[in-house]
Amino acid sequence: MEEDRIRTFLLLALFAAIQSPGVDPRIGSWTLVSAQSSMDPANRLSITSVRNGTHVVMSGETHLDFTANANGHQAPAPGNLGFNQIELHRIDRHQVEVREMKDRALVATVREKLSKDGMELTSTMSAAGHTPQITVWVRTGGTKDPKDPFAGDWTLDLSKTRMRQGSLVKIEADDSGGVRFLGDYSYTARFDGKPYDLKNSRNDTVSLQLVDPHTVDSISRRDNQVTQKDRWQVSADGKQMTLSSTATLETGQHVTEKLLFKKQ
Repeated sequence: MEEDRIRTFLLLALFAAIQSPGVDPRIGSWTLVSAQSSMDPANRLSITSVRNGTHVVMSGETHLDFTANANGHQAPAPGNLGFNQIELHRIDRHQVEVREMKDRALVATVREKLSKDGMELTSTMSAAGHTPQITVWVRTGGTKDPKDPFAGDWTLDLSKTRMRQGSLVKIEADDSGGVRFLGDYSYTARFDGKPYDLKNSRNDTVSLQLVDPHTVDSISRRDNQVTQKDRWQVSADGKQMTLSSTATLETGQHVTEKLLFKKQ
């Protein structure tokens, strides 16, 4: 009888161990320390000096096309998502401020800052209720214009953009046996392969799999189609975490990234 009880206890313990999803090795707070990121085709920006103004065209994730007045006065900008009027104010030779408006109401302010050598352009977009968004562009074409140092062809540098934006990821255990993820987007999910809702993400859902004690795979979907695959690997000492990611944007652009995080 005693042997039967011991055998039953061992079987129950084994069954519980098999059913246990394990502990998420990513639990903790992490800071981005390096980024290797690429987008194909890349976002592009064209700035051209025209009579009494500046013509700006952006392609890729966001499409923009407008001509701003050189005198800082408001100009119409029809056909652009989110705004229909534009103002451009030159702060100095290496800085300008662009104001996007919708029916005369301010929607967003974009501060453009040019590097001293004129080869890098940093855009910081600020809008009420949103975290400022930083984008880094590198000059890839166009002749430098001494009258307008911003003029030229620019291509998004996604690696530099990631680093300038910075990234803090916090992952904590959830009372339901899952994890709560807080970063550029957020979710609460369990390691059961089921889809869970994403917040503040271009994707709709995420599903998690614990590959081994140091590795987590996540698959994101949009409109029930797989659009992103991530592999999170935590070092043996638990101090570093590497994210390897591939994604397809709604525009059809492909993003590949390898991000390194350090535990706080």
